[in-house]
Amino acid sequence: MRRRGEIILWPAYFDSSRSRTEGRRIPLKIAAPSPSLRRITEALRKLGLDYRIVSDAVYPRLPWRKSGMIYVKLKPSLTKQKIIMLVAKEMARTKQKKKTF
Repeated sequence: MRRRGEIILWPAYFDSSRSRTEGRRIPLKIAAPSPSLRRITEALRKLGLDYRIVSDAVYPRLPWRKSGMIYVKLKPSLTKQKIIMLVAKEMARTKQKKKTF
């Protein structure tokens, strides 16, 4: 159950194979194909944000698929959309670093 001061992040928010109608919340050029909870939590850890994982959660728009979700503790200066964009950019940056090695 969500606590006060927490937001929920679903992998569908970052998925390049999803449309905005299907739940993607970021531009396609920084989205990733089928992002995993692990990849999202790596980005959250690098950003220094507190989080907890619920791995068997079902995204309401895709009830046939258990994608999991992540609760993220809000900081006073951040909104949900800012956190989503920061995570997406960190995931893209990590992907680029892996390609260069």
